[in-house]
Amino acid sequence: MSTSTQAVPGTSNAVGTFKRILLQGRYETLAMVRNGEQLVIAVVLPLMALFGLVFTDLLKNIAARPIDAAVPGVLALCVVSTAFTGQGIATGFDRRYGVMRFLSTTPLGRTGLIYGKVMAVLAVLSMQVVVIGGTGFLMGWQPAPGGIPWAILLLVLGAAAFTALGLLIAGTVRPEATLAITNLAWVLLAGVGGILFPSTSVPAFLHPIINVLPSAALGDSLRAALISGTASGPGILILLAWTLIAGFAATRWFKWN
Repeated sequence: MSTSTQAVPGTSNAVGTFKRILLQGRYETLAMVRNGEQLVIAVVLPLMALFGLVFTDLLKNIAARPIDAAVPGVLALCVVSTAFTGQGIATGFDRRYGVMRFLSTTPLGRTGLIYGKVMAVLAVLSMQVVVIGGTGFLMGWQPAPGGIPWAILLLVLGAAAFTALGLLIAGTVRPEATLAITNLAWVLLAGVGGILFPSTSVPAFLHPIINVLPSAALGDSLRAALISGTASGPGILILLAWTLIAGFAATRWFKWN
């Protein structure tokens, strides 16, 4: 008696696509780690922000201790630095030097490229969480245990949303414009976008705008999770909405050259 097996239609294609995404994610991760400028954005600047917030009175009314409010904000800053600014700039100049045009000839596709970059961002973000979280613990940080799972979910959603936004900009404008836009946005979001400081700290007339930004959703929700252990349903929904909208736009309008 002989038996025969038949592959499930589409299974081999799905496995092949997944392998390509994994390889692209590995390539993107190594490229980010080996880039000195990226490491400055990923590690040095967030550490400087952490020390600056802890040793000043900027966060004295947000939590019982400055460190408890500083770490969630700096983790949110890490997401924006790595997923939005870092990936946006790197992708913009990859377009200029023909790397993206080369990738357009492979089966990776726009969707595979975005997934690969999200994987790289999550890998680097994991390193940032270890560095910032470890430094915070040495400085006396005590996160609410019940909020840690929510914080992990928020970091993943934030990484997805800001990677999609960074790719949308990098894939539709010139590299010089990408450099200017992402750096300016980084400064504005860090200062008044709800990243390092609660969205309630900005003037009231800006609240309708700030409250729907992914930066405020990420920063405010991380503070709520890690300070009081509470989950922010609206914040999660806003990040999810930005992920879907920006992801669709990036896959639809991304230009390879």
